[in-house]
Amino acid sequence: MTRKLSSIVAAAAVVMTVAIALPNGRLAYAAEVKLISSPGVKAAISQLARRFEGETGHRVVVDFEVFAVLKRRIDAGEAFDVAILSPALIEELIQARKIVADTRATFGRTGMGLAVRKGGPRPDISSAEAFKQAMLNAKSIAYLKEGGSGKIFLAVLDRMGIAAEMKPKVKAVGLALQAVIEGDSEFAFTGVGLILADPAVELVGGLPPELQTYVVFTLGANAAAKEPEAAKALIRFLTGPTAASVLKEYGVEPGQH
Repeated sequence: MTRKLSSIVAAAAVVMTVAIALPNGRLAYAAEVKLISSPGVKAAISQLARRFEGETGHRVVVDFEVFAVLKRRIDAGEAFDVAILSPALIEELIQARKIVADTRATFGRTGMGLAVRKGGPRPDISSAEAFKQAMLNAKSIAYLKEGGSGKIFLAVLDRMGIAAEMKPKVKAVGLALQAVIEGDSEFAFTGVGLILADPAVELVGGLPPELQTYVVFTLGANAAAKEPEAAKALIRFLTGPTAASVLKEYGVEPGQH
């Protein structure tokens, strides 16, 4: 080997060593990480995915869908690296050996709220009684046909004793916010994080404290992930200090719940 060639090989070895040792989870190559998630944390995830890409060089491909649909897709064998689901679904997938147990981590939680089309009327829902009157005065309210928020909405109506009276006004739909945007419904009931993610709607407000219910989001890495190390790095980033301020900005309370 010539002296010049030896120098080139040595320099390449140094560069490779430095690349492997880069901070913030950066690897010596750029991986593509597939993340499947509830749309309830769409705004926060969209921001954080971009920051993770900038810090690590990895690429994050995100697919948003409600819990029930994601669970069916996972059961059908869909490939993914990281999932953000409910604690119960993550635990079920751990028991089925589809999620790695020691990668499970709480992402955060979001409360329920009421949305109106941008510029639309915003009734007072600051107390349980005010929310009840707003519901009774509403022309129509859309909620998700599949997903936890729809069940919460119906339970709240039942708790207030107006479920039967509200039956002609409520609409179970595939996309609650879209129904409001298109004028098919006056209001939409869904997660606060989902409302804040859509510029075409406005948050009337979260449910009053005495009625509020939270949806908790939990992460886990696929046991058959194509990029296991990048998947773990993404989970660490999404549950780390950098993520906390972004989560709060988009209606998600970070930490253990």
